[in-house]
Amino acid sequence: MEVETVTRPHETDAPTTEVLPGRLVLVVGPSGAGKDTLIDAARMTLAADPRFVFPRRVVTRPASEAEDNVVADEAGFRAVAARGGFALSWEAHGHLYGIPSSIVSDLAEGRTVVVNVSRTVIGEARRRWPDVTVVEVTAPADVLARRIAERARSSDGAGPERLARRFEPGDRPAADATIDNGGELDTAISAFLAAIAAA
Repeated sequence: MEVETVTRPHETDAPTTEVLPGRLVLVVGPSGAGKDTLIDAARMTLAADPRFVFPRRVVTRPASEAEDNVVADEAGFRAVAARGGFALSWEAHGHLYGIPSSIVSDLAEGRTVVVNVSRTVIGEARRRWPDVTVVEVTAPADVLARRIAERARSSDGAGPERLARRFEPGDRPAADATIDNGGELDTAISAFLAAIAAA
C-alpha cells in the first residue's frame, strides 16, 4: 500500500473569501471505492480527539448500510439550502447532497473537517477556504464492480450504470493524496489516517 502525494497549485480563479485557521479535507473517488468505510474508521479512531470532526452529509436518498447520511426529502433539502444551511451542496445521480454549514464554525475554531464530497465542489471549496486538502480513494475496476453489485440500491440504478460513472479521462480530481483501497482494509485505513494527519 502506497500513498501517492503530490504538490500542485490550487485550482482557483478567484481569491479565497474566508480566511479560517482550520483545514478542510475533501474525500473523493468513484462509487465502490470505500470512502465512507475509511471515513467511519477514522471517525472511530479519532473520536476522542477534538481537533478532527466528521460531519454527516444530508442526502435526498433512502438510507443504506453503506453510508451514514442524514436523509431529507427534496423540499426539505431545498428549504435548508435557501436558508444557507449548507456550506457545500451538489446534485448527482438524481439526488441532492449537502454538507452542513456548521463546518464553517469548526474551521473557524481551527479543526480539521473531513467530508465525503463530489469532485465537482473542489474548485468552490478551494476558492472559499485557504486550507483545503483533497484525498482521492480508488480501487481497481473489478473491485468497484463487485462492491457496487453487493450494495446495489434501486434509487441509484443498476450496478453497471454506477460503474460507468467513474472518472472520464482528464476528469480526475486534483488530489493532494491518493489511496488505493483495493487491498487489505487495515492498510488502507492506516494510509487514510496518515493522509488526514498530514493535512
